[in-house]
Amino acid sequence: MRAPLVALTLAAALAASAPAQHTAAPRRQAAVHHGKWLTAGAAAALTVMAAREHGSSRRAWDALLAICRSTDNACVRGGEGRYLRSDAEALYQRSVYYDRRANRRLLGAQGSLLLTATLFILDLRGRASGPDNIPFAPLRVTVEPTRDGAHVGLRLTF
Repeated sequence: MRAPLVALTLAAALAASAPAQHTAAPRRQAAVHHGKWLTAGAAAALTVMAAREHGSSRRAWDALLAICRSTDNACVRGGEGRYLRSDAEALYQRSVYYDRRANRRLLGAQGSLLLTATLFILDLRGRASGPDNIPFAPLRVTVEPTRDGAHVGLRLTF
């Protein structure tokens, strides 16, 4: 789990560095351009996986609640805080296990999303006319300072 996140972070750091070679710049820009989609996919995949783990945790917790509601002493805890009934303790441990897995996947998704945003910004850096993957930009807004304030211009191209 940590290895892909470390690899993605390293790739972003390498892509963001500015080497002095002119031949490395197009390759770096291509890595950033395609890497942003890879990290976006990783964020989506980790979010889906976290939702699945949360569902497993929720099912175990609901089963534990059903046991606790079945009789008055079904969920009595011992001195160490563990449930005295082994099935109740097993359900609790299963719920905690899947909940922790869901939390780790959500943290990975958030890290991937942060890296994706960084790569999107890096992809826009150094481009005078905007990104290549947005072919139609019909709206242009300009602001020019004047002596009395500012003139705002709006241009809409069809």
